[in-house]
Amino acid sequence: MTARELISFLDLIERLKMTPRHNVMRSGRVESVAEHSWRLALMTMLAANEEPELDKDKAVRLALVHDLGEAITGDIPAFVKTEDDRKTEREAIEELCSLLPEREGAELRELFSELDAMETPEARFMKALDKCEALLSHNEADISTWLPLEYELQLNYGQRESAHFAFTKELRRELEADSRRKIAEKEASE
Repeated sequence: MTARELISFLDLIERLKMTPRHNVMRSGRVESVAEHSWRLALMTMLAANEEPELDKDKAVRLALVHDLGEAITGDIPAFVKTEDDRKTEREAIEELCSLLPEREGAELRELFSELDAMETPEARFMKALDKCEALLSHNEADISTWLPLEYELQLNYGQRESAHFAFTKELRRELEADSRRKIAEKEASE
């Protein structure tokens, strides 16, 4: 890859720094996709130590790229995402991969294919952490920023994905307990 090819690709990916997610941070500012992806990658790097059978490097690479398509599509919250949205996201990923030289494009396609299939332990682990990171972010935000449907979502979101690994199961349980406390505190203050 030439330096110019890398710059051109990163110029497009820079949009992730400005693409808002459906999440308000503790400060009251809307989180960007890039901020979420960075924290998820760090979370994956640290949590993968608890599951020694995983290829930690692969899991971190999956976390780093999992939302690249949103540089083109924008963020679509999981609770409204349709199959058409997923198709559009796959097309966006192909567009991004085509901007890179063959070797690098093939590497990204392989990672996205693994994410799409959700068959490897690394993909399933990263997906469970992705769900947990969203729960953590909502717990950190002021509860007044939650949509009505998010009260129930905070108690159910990511349960199936987190059940595959001892660590993600424990993490999900702790996050749910935090959500329940947050909801109870709000109800007690009303």
